[in-house]
Amino acid sequence: MAFAVHVNIERCSGCNNCVVACPVNALELNTISPSEASATDKIYKVINGDAIILDVNHELCAGCGICVDACPYDVIQLSGQTPNKAFA
Repeated sequence: MAFAVHVNIERCSGCNNCVVACPVNALELNTISPSEASATDKIYKVINGDAIILDVNHELCAGCGICVDACPYDVIQLSGQTPNKAFA
């Protein structure tokens, strides 16, 4: 079943709750220098002088929504039909 993961990086605080909560390790929060981030095609946000990037591995993501529930800032949203919520 098709679903999409939407990330609103502007709302992200870099708390890492979503990464820790993900049962399939589909999320990775990276902190790099803003100059490195601007040289990539990734969407990033600068917090305290560092660029944060939330990467979603779509091949691993089960669409369970645990990351959505773990995030206190509504950074991640799922849309479309989600697959079997085996982890929920």
